[in-house]
Amino acid sequence: MHFSIPETEVRSGENGSTYVAYNIHVNGVLHCRVRYSQLLGLHEQIKKEYGSNVVPAFPPKKIFTLTPAEVEQRREQLEKYMQAVRQDPLLGASELFNSFLRKAQQETQQIPTEEVALDICLSNGQKVTVNILTSDQTEDVLDAVATKLDLPDDLVGYFSLFLVREGVDGGLTFVRKLQEFELPYVSITSLRSSEFHILLRKSYWDMSYDADVMDNRVGLNLLYAQTVSDIERGWILVNKDQHRQLKSLQEKGSKKEFIHLGQTLKYYGYIKFDPCITDFPEKGCQVIVSAGNNELNFHVKLPNEQMKEGSFKVTRMRCWRVTSSQVPIANGTTTPCSSSKCDVKLELAFEYLMSKDRLQWVTITSQQAIMMSICLQSMVDELMVKKSGGSIKKMLRKRHNGSIHRSESQQNVKSPPLLDSPDPNREQIVKLSTKLNSVSLRGISASNSANDISGNDFHGNYAFEGIGDDDL
Repeated sequence: MHFSIPETEVRSGENGSTYVAYNIHVNGVLHCRVRYSQLLGLHEQIKKEYGSNVVPAFPPKKIFTLTPAEVEQRREQLEKYMQAVRQDPLLGASELFNSFLRKAQQETQQIPTEEVALDICLSNGQKVTVNILTSDQTEDVLDAVATKLDLPDDLVGYFSLFLVREGVDGGLTFVRKLQEFELPYVSITSLRSSEFHILLRKSYWDMSYDADVMDNRVGLNLLYAQTVSDIERGWILVNKDQHRQLKSLQEKGSKKEFIHLGQTLKYYGYIKFDPCITDFPEKGCQVIVSAGNNELNFHVKLPNEQMKEGSFKVTRMRCWRVTSSQVPIANGTTTPCSSSKCDVKLELAFEYLMSKDRLQWVTITSQQAIMMSICLQSMVDELMVKKSGGSIKKMLRKRHNGSIHRSESQQNVKSPPLLDSPDPNREQIVKLSTKLNSVSLRGISASNSANDISGNDFHGNYAFEGIGDDDL
């Protein structure tokens, strides 16, 4: 997650006095407004809990009213402080920090704590409506969905909630994975747009974990629905013969066999991002990026209209970073940015091992840069669990028992922030597992060899044989 404080506001207090509010943005979107005193209180609590040696430096108090220049200086210092706390493996995942952000988000949006109904979308287009509190955090909402679907406790951690935007053509844009520091109801409500939805989707990359999910009827239905949806959207490529096989399996109701065939298809389990811009193999190239199978896959359109395809393996990435900048909205002027006249430009850059002795930075300019970074991080997490001989299944229920957060721009490994068991005291809700049985394979467009560009690869620029993780 990318934290920033791009702006301040002068606001009126309850007694008619004014104060400076610092607007905390996450991924370029306003998350909450806080006062200096609130952040100072958080700092003091963190220092008391974890010790002065762990906590980053905090901007000092001032006796007199701040000048505009001093306000700007404090804004920059507070931004660096929030980024440092979030990037710290211990502090960034602490309940102290996350609960502060959740409370501040709810107060900023002025949404009282009350019971509400929240729609969660499934991959087959159906919706699950859960009764929650507006103050319920992400894992609480996920547990409520699992309870309503009758998904067993030990499979809840295999799934996550994602904020997505649906286009007029039905296409899905993945905005982000909902995090532990936010309240899903408040997050979706504050966007004030019917384009945005919360989607339930599997949260792992290694298809070997599909076997765990498919052993359960509800898990099988969820995975089947996702596979069908990904094929329909063209995220998974199928040829005419494969299309016929899939239709036949579907007509027979052979869901496991359908998924097994899907696992053999190109881009199974990948997330496809919106078209964006890259500087590889040359600056200004249009690219469609997909994430999956421990790689970022590029479909690049060169300036000469030639199409190229290549993959960047996460095991060859030395590090990566996400940067944001404010750019004026294109209106023919060159006036400086203000909060109402700027767009946020996001970039993901990774340093890649092109050959044994050559590293090169590759940059992607995309509003989904942070989601790409989250995908890379979760791939690294899974690889490290497997490399250490651990079991991802054993780690799925350890969210509050030492999970640590990691910055998008570092390669330190963390325990993935996974989910607690559902609250046994939560009111039981009518099950909807049977509704997942009705998934149809609609409108699959079979690809033909004439349009298959997989042969036009980036030669010599990815997945070098013989270079292991230890060479990085």
